[in-house]
Amino acid sequence: QVQLVESGGGPVQAGGSLRLSCAASGDTYRRGCMAWFRQTPGKEREGVAVIDNDAQTNYADSVTGRFTISQDNAKNTLYLQMNSLKPEDTAMYYCASRQWCFAYLWPLKRDHYNYWGQGTQVTVSS
Repeated sequence: QVQLVESGGGPVQAGGSLRLSCAASGDTYRRGCMAWFRQTPGKEREGVAVIDNDAQTNYADSVTGRFTISQDNAKNTLYLQMNSLKPEDTAMYYCASRQWCFAYLWPLKRDHYNYWGQGTQVTVSS
Protein backbone atom coordinates (compact mmCIF):
# COMPACT_ATOMS: atom_id res chain seq x y z
CA GLN A 1 0.00 0.00 0.00
CA VAL A 2 0.95 3.64 -0.49
CA GLN A 3 -0.07 6.67 1.52
CA LEU A 4 0.15 10.16 0.03
CA VAL A 5 -0.38 13.40 1.92
CA GLU A 6 -0.33 16.75 0.13
CA SER A 7 0.41 20.12 1.69
CA GLY A 8 1.40 23.62 0.68
CA GLY A 9 -1.78 24.88 -0.93
CA GLY A 10 -3.48 28.12 -0.01
CA PRO A 11 -4.49 31.53 -1.31
CA VAL A 12 -2.06 33.48 -3.50
CA GLN A 13 -2.26 36.47 -5.79
CA ALA A 14 -1.81 36.18 -9.52
CA GLY A 15 1.86 36.21 -10.43
CA GLY A 16 2.83 34.63 -7.13
CA SER A 17 4.35 31.26 -6.32
CA LEU A 18 3.54 28.22 -4.24
CA ARG A 19 5.31 24.93 -3.65
CA LEU A 20 3.16 21.89 -3.10
CA SER A 21 4.55 18.87 -1.30
CA CYS A 22 3.40 15.27 -1.27
CA ALA A 23 4.75 13.06 1.50
CA ALA A 24 4.79 9.44 0.41
CA SER A 25 5.03 6.29 2.47
CA GLY A 26 4.46 2.62 1.89
CA ASP A 27 5.65 0.25 -0.80
CA THR A 28 8.37 2.00 -2.79
CA TYR A 29 7.86 -0.11 -5.89
CA ARG A 30 4.23 0.99 -6.10
CA ARG A 31 5.25 4.65 -6.46
CA GLY A 32 7.93 4.55 -9.08
CA CYS A 33 5.84 6.99 -11.11
CA MET A 34 4.45 10.09 -9.45
CA ALA A 35 2.15 12.78 -10.81
CA TRP A 36 0.17 15.87 -9.95
CA PHE A 37 -3.42 16.28 -11.06
CA ARG A 38 -5.88 19.08 -10.47
CA GLN A 39 -9.63 19.42 -10.50
CA THR A 40 -12.18 22.19 -10.33
CA PRO A 41 -15.89 21.66 -9.61
CA GLY A 42 -17.76 20.26 -12.57
CA LYS A 43 -14.63 19.43 -14.54
CA GLU A 44 -12.63 16.32 -15.13
CA ARG A 45 -9.48 15.75 -13.10
CA GLU A 46 -6.58 16.67 -15.37
CA GLY A 47 -2.94 15.75 -15.29
CA VAL A 48 -0.59 18.63 -14.58
CA ALA A 49 2.87 17.06 -14.33
CA VAL A 50 4.51 13.67 -14.10
CA ILE A 51 7.91 12.28 -13.15
CA ASP A 52 8.58 8.73 -14.24
CA ASN A 53 10.77 5.89 -13.05
CA ASP A 54 13.75 7.35 -14.94
CA ALA A 55 13.12 10.86 -13.52
CA GLN A 56 11.87 12.09 -16.87
CA THR A 57 9.23 14.77 -16.60
CA ASN A 58 6.35 16.07 -18.63
CA TYR A 59 3.79 18.83 -18.22
CA ALA A 60 0.43 20.00 -19.41
CA ASP A 61 0.78 22.73 -22.03
CA SER A 62 -1.03 25.16 -19.74
CA VAL A 63 1.70 24.96 -17.08
CA THR A 64 4.84 24.35 -19.13
CA GLY A 65 7.49 26.89 -18.24
CA ARG A 66 5.75 27.86 -14.99
CA PHE A 67 5.52 24.62 -12.99
CA THR A 68 8.30 22.22 -12.06
CA ILE A 69 7.85 18.72 -10.68
CA SER A 70 10.64 17.18 -8.62
CA GLN A 71 11.19 14.58 -5.97
CA ASP A 72 13.49 14.05 -3.04
CA ASN A 73 13.87 10.32 -2.71
CA ALA A 74 15.70 10.59 0.58
CA LYS A 75 12.71 12.42 2.04
CA ASN A 76 10.12 10.42 0.12
CA THR A 77 8.58 13.67 -1.00
CA LEU A 78 7.22 14.88 -4.31
CA TYR A 79 7.09 18.60 -5.06
CA LEU A 80 5.34 20.90 -7.47
CA GLN A 81 6.89 24.35 -7.71
CA MET A 82 4.31 26.69 -9.19
CA ASN A 83 5.43 30.11 -10.43
CA SER A 84 3.63 32.91 -12.26
CA LEU A 85 0.33 31.60 -11.01
CA LYS A 86 -2.85 32.55 -12.84
CA PRO A 87 -6.48 32.57 -11.66
CA GLU A 88 -7.12 29.62 -13.97
CA ASP A 89 -4.68 27.57 -11.90
CA THR A 90 -7.21 27.64 -9.07
CA ALA A 91 -8.09 24.03 -8.28
CA MET A 92 -7.75 21.17 -5.85
CA TYR A 93 -4.37 19.61 -6.48
CA TYR A 94 -3.79 15.90 -5.95
CA CYS A 95 -0.67 13.79 -6.04
CA ALA A 96 -0.94 10.27 -7.35
CA SER A 97 1.28 7.27 -7.86
CA ARG A 98 1.53 4.11 -9.85
CA GLN A 99 4.17 1.44 -10.20
CA TRP A 100 5.65 2.64 -13.49
CA CYS A 101 5.01 4.97 -16.40
CA PHE A 102 6.67 6.77 -19.28
CA ALA A 103 6.56 10.54 -18.94
CA TYR A 104 6.30 11.05 -22.71
CA LEU A 105 2.84 9.42 -22.73
CA TRP A 106 0.39 12.29 -22.45
CA PRO A 107 -2.27 13.11 -21.36
CA LEU A 108 -2.16 11.38 -18.02
CA LYS A 109 -5.01 8.98 -17.40
CA ARG A 110 -6.63 9.25 -14.01
CA ASP A 111 -7.67 5.60 -14.06
CA HIS A 112 -4.05 4.48 -14.47
CA TYR A 113 -3.06 5.78 -11.05
CA ASN A 114 -3.64 3.52 -8.11
CA TYR A 115 -2.95 5.75 -5.13
CA TRP A 116 -4.13 9.26 -4.37
CA GLY A 117 -3.74 11.87 -1.70
CA GLN A 118 -6.61 13.83 -0.22
CA GLY A 119 -5.78 17.00 -2.15
CA THR A 120 -4.69 20.52 -1.30
CA GLN A 121 -6.59 23.61 -2.45
CA VAL A 122 -4.85 26.32 -4.45
CA THR A 123 -6.74 29.59 -4.93
CA VAL A 124 -5.26 32.28 -7.16
CA SER A 125 -6.87 35.72 -7.02
CA SER A 126 -6.54 38.35 -9.72
